Amino acid sequence: MELFLIRHGRTRWNQEKVFRGRADVPLDEVGRREAELLAQRLKGKGIRAIYCSPLSRARETAQILSRALEAPVTVSPELVDLDFGRWQGLSVREVEGRFGELYRKWLKSPHEVVFPEGESLRDVQRRVVPFVEGLKQRHGKEAVALVSHRVVLKVLICWLLGLDLDGFWRVEQGTSALNLFQWKDNTWVVKFLNDTCHLNSLKEGGVEF
Repeated sequence: MELFLIRHGRTRWNQEKVFRGRADVPLDEVGRREAELLAQRLKGKGIRAIYCSPLSRARETAQILSRALEAPVTVSPELVDLDFGRWQGLSVREVEGRFGELYRKWLKSPHEVVFPEGESLRDVQRRVVPFVEGLKQRHGKEAVALVSHRVVLKVLICWLLGLDLDGFWRVEQGTSALNLFQWKDNTWVVKFLNDTCHLNSLKEGGVEF
């Protein structure tokens, strides 16, 4: 099985460094262009199915890919973004001001953080890992794509690489980033991570927030 992991295209809140979570923030014009460039890159890769988060920034990215690749899209709630709770809709500066101690813990020990009225990284892992295991059984040797969010993909990549969640900040994911894993000899093998070379023609593409 080939597993293409894709972060959605850019939104205004990515650019403004605002925590998104379950807020349904749409792609901006740069984000749509990012997705179009990614779709061109993925042509000929044999992707048979696309699964995406129910949030519009992921769904629109997936739909752009679907039109180019002629692959069906399935909306999957397991791929929805981390629930940031009371951080949702706040900028980094606002979070630093209102939740200073917790924000510092998030930067130092993200695996220990439970967001006020929200989720933890462990909660995300509990829903996304069984989902991927199910895809492996369902699709056999086929190539499939998942379109999701920064936190979800970082958590999933940690698991695929055998990293504990305290390694969360060791993984970066820009907007419209592409990652590829292959199930080979009963283990997940990484082919590439956080690849955004398809965005080289964009001055503002590939935001890592």
